[in-house]
Amino acid sequence: MQHTTQLSTRQLSIGYGHRSHTVVVAKGLDCALRGGEFVCLLGPNGAGKSTLIRTLAGMQPPLSGELLLGQQALHAITPRERAQAVSVVLTEGLPIGMMDVFSLVSLGRHPYSGWFGGLDARDHERIKWALEAVGASALARRQVAELSDGERQKVSIARALAQEAKLMLLDEPTAFLDLPRRVELMSILRNLAHREGLALLLSTHDLDLALRFADRLCLLSAEGELIQGAPEALALNGQFAEVFASENLDWDASAGSFRTHPAPCLKVQLSGQGLDRIWTQRALERLGFGVAEDKDVAAFSVEVSAGTWQVTRGDKQESFAHLEAFINWVDPK
Repeated sequence: MQHTTQLSTRQLSIGYGHRSHTVVVAKGLDCALRGGEFVCLLGPNGAGKSTLIRTLAGMQPPLSGELLLGQQALHAITPRERAQAVSVVLTEGLPIGMMDVFSLVSLGRHPYSGWFGGLDARDHERIKWALEAVGASALARRQVAELSDGERQKVSIARALAQEAKLMLLDEPTAFLDLPRRVELMSILRNLAHREGLALLLSTHDLDLALRFADRLCLLSAEGELIQGAPEALALNGQFAEVFASENLDWDASAGSFRTHPAPCLKVQLSGQGLDRIWTQRALERLGFGVAEDKDVAAFSVEVSAGTWQVTRGDKQESFAHLEAFINWVDPK
C-alpha cells in the first residue's frame, strides 16, 4: 500500500552558525518520510544525525534547499500547525518538578487546547490512548521524578503521541536504556508506525536493533552523504563498511556486525553444527584464537557434537561435557 509522504527534502543543506562563519554538516540531502514506515538514522559520531533531526523538526533552519511538510514549506507553517503535524522526542531530560505522568503527557495536547486551555473529553481520551500505546497506563499517577530511565522514555513518547501528529522524530531514544528496554522500545515504535500510519524517524547508534526493526535505513556518512535502503540491502552491498570505515574494524556481512581486525594468533580447526558450534567459535575468537579450515595450520582441533567438546592436540585427546569447561581449558587464567 502506498502511504502519504509526510515530510520530504530536496537538496537540503544542514549546519549551524559558529562565531563569524557557518559550519556545513551535510548538503544535497534528498529523502522522504512516509506514513506507516519506521526509519532508523545511523552514522558515525559527529556526522550530524542530531543536527538533521532538529532541522527536520523545524528547531533550527536549514542552510539551503527545500524542506516540505506535505506540500508546504516547513518555515511557512505556523508553530501551532507544525506542532499538530510533527512531534519530537529528544535526548534532553524531561521537565520534572512536581508533576505526575498524566500531567506531563497532557502537555502534548497544548497544540489543540492552548497553554491555558482546559482538557476536554477528547483530550483525556487521547492521553489515555497514548499511555496505553507505550504500555505506561499504570504510571499515570506516578511522579515523573520517581521513574526509571526506561519509564521516562516511554512517557516522553506518550507525550509525543498525544500530539496526534503523523510525523514523529526521535533523537537517540534508546541511549540510556538497558538491552531489554531497548528491544521493547524499538518494537513498540515499529508497531506504532505500522498500526497508526505514522512516519517515524529515529536516530540511533544501535546497529543491531536498527537492522532488526527498521523498514528502511538512512546512513549519514562523515562526508555528509545520505545513503538509504532496506537494511538487508545495505548490509550486503558494502555501504556499512564505507560509512563506518575504520582501520580497526571490518564489516562482517554474514554476521551483520563489525569485528575488530584480528591480531596474529593461534588457529583452531573447528567442526560441528548448530548453536553449540556458533557459540564455541565466538568464545574462541573472544579469547584471541582464529578459526582455520586447514588442520595443518591449527594448534589443535575441536569437534562439537551432541553437547560435547572433543579436543585433539597432537596425539592427545580430551573431552568436555560443557562449553564453560572447554573455555576454562582454553583459557585457564
